[in-house]
Amino acid sequence: MGEEKRPVLELRELSKSFGGLRAVKGVSFEVFPGDRKAIIGPNGAGKTTLFNLVTGVLPASSGQVVLFGRDITRWPSYRRSAFGMARTFQVTSLFPGLSVLDNVLLAVQGTRAMKYVMWRPLSSYRDVTDKALGLLARAGFGERRQEEVRNLSHGEQRQLEIVLALAADPKVLLLDEPTAGLSSGESREMAEFLQGLDPSLALLLIEHDMDVVFDVADHISVLHFGEILEAGAPAEIRASERVKAVYFGSA
Repeated sequence: MGEEKRPVLELRELSKSFGGLRAVKGVSFEVFPGDRKAIIGPNGAGKTTLFNLVTGVLPASSGQVVLFGRDITRWPSYRRSAFGMARTFQVTSLFPGLSVLDNVLLAVQGTRAMKYVMWRPLSSYRDVTDKALGLLARAGFGERRQEEVRNLSHGEQRQLEIVLALAADPKVLLLDEPTAGLSSGESREMAEFLQGLDPSLALLLIEHDMDVVFDVADHISVLHFGEILEAGAPAEIRASERVKAVYFGSA
């Protein structure tokens, strides 16, 4: 018999209050290796607050965050990253005056003890360069590795941010609005980019573009006033009258 598949990430009755406001209320779900899960909901539903609880940006008021079977609820963000969790944000954080390759080299360097060594050039670390080139090749950026980031389109910069997040070899990747600010064409390219990521990597994304959600996700949770209103396969969510009423504005 094969080993039972275990979740990489579990949320157990996770809650967050700000004074008298309960922004997240008892959210529970599991993410397994290779899952493509999306969290959707209207503005103010608590999506980003939930992400901040999962990644350690905010402390939970109650409940648990479990990563690979370990309770990490009180862990700071950097410990979660070192343990296999990565996250992107809505605002890009690239170095526009550096090349695509240099941005990825810095991301790879940041995951290793060598980041504390200031007197050796990055080019002297062959394994770091090989790792960066491999990431770029798999993401389709190999031929543009010497291009300055400022010359990339906004959509390409968003994709490159995801490449940087992959530098630490995470097992679960959280994407906060990966298509924010993108044109419809760039959003389609982002969806294709996400579909091409390592199938063993677990993805959890917040997204407003429903075309991207239905193209990428195999499971969708609808958050409403901090609670999961409904969860299921894309076809179930698309057909749900409750979701139409709350999220799409039609009964």
